[in-house]
Amino acid sequence: MKKCVIICNPNSGHNDKEVISKKFETVLSEYGYTANIIFTKYSGHAKKVIESLDDDVNLVVSLGGDGTFNEIVTGNLKRSKKLILSHIPLGTANDLGAMFGMGKNPVANLRMILDGTVKKMDICMINDTPFVYVAGLGKFTDVAYDTPRNLKKNLGYFAYLLNALKSFNRKTHLFEMTYEVDGETYNGLYSLALICNASRMGGIDFFQDVKLNDGKFEVLLSNITTKKDIIKSLYYVKMSDITKVPGFYFFRTDKLKIKLREEPHKKWCIDGEKLKDKGLEFEIKMTDGVDMLLPRKELNNIFIKG
Repeated sequence: MKKCVIICNPNSGHNDKEVISKKFETVLSEYGYTANIIFTKYSGHAKKVIESLDDDVNLVVSLGGDGTFNEIVTGNLKRSKKLILSHIPLGTANDLGAMFGMGKNPVANLRMILDGTVKKMDICMINDTPFVYVAGLGKFTDVAYDTPRNLKKNLGYFAYLLNALKSFNRKTHLFEMTYEVDGETYNGLYSLALICNASRMGGIDFFQDVKLNDGKFEVLLSNITTKKDIIKSLYYVKMSDITKVPGFYFFRTDKLKIKLREEPHKKWCIDGEKLKDKGLEFEIKMTDGVDMLLPRKELNNIFIKG
């Protein structure tokens, strides 16, 4: 029998984790796996769990939000023998799960994964801290980590919308930033910086033609400050290509150096959590990818063939 470890965040989503666990054991047995289900007990626990797993584990499944999966990827990168990973969303926005073509039924998602195939997915680093799909600074990016956990549990995605509305009504601050990309240096005032390896963030499809194994990440900068222009930009996100909207600057690269003139009002947000680094200089680059067992549904859309 093959070995599967499920690392579950019991605080993610509304599902009964004990019921899900029993169903997972049954499904995994059908596919020739033994199941070891480990419930996390504190922030950072998932990272420690995967670091300590035996090398003969065939599959590690993250069962929780995007932050839980970030911990598992971070711990896996520290291993000498990397393990094959997968992710089943139980969080509030579940951007990664939606991008992978998953629905809201965890058991159905597990079957999709086990019927899937392994792909190597790019992982980005910001000052040697991994992030799976997004690092953001500025307007709205603090919504993910500032929304209270009990509010998310009671209201789900609506909790994020309420907090985003509060952010919308607050004054938009500009931060001065110098950045270096492809041997050129630029300077400007910005209200938002997004560094992504994803097409979807905060439940919204932002970018087109994003590939998760092209060795590059997407960068979107904005100097928009007025409420009118913010509303207009949100409309373009839904209806058109935001990279072509005035006030937004978009490019792809594999390395980016950023220097802030002063400490920003809010910390960087990485995969929905607050980045602990307090410096003014940040280097974003690609690192070795991770092997992911993924459903076949969206692979042709989000991975380069071959």
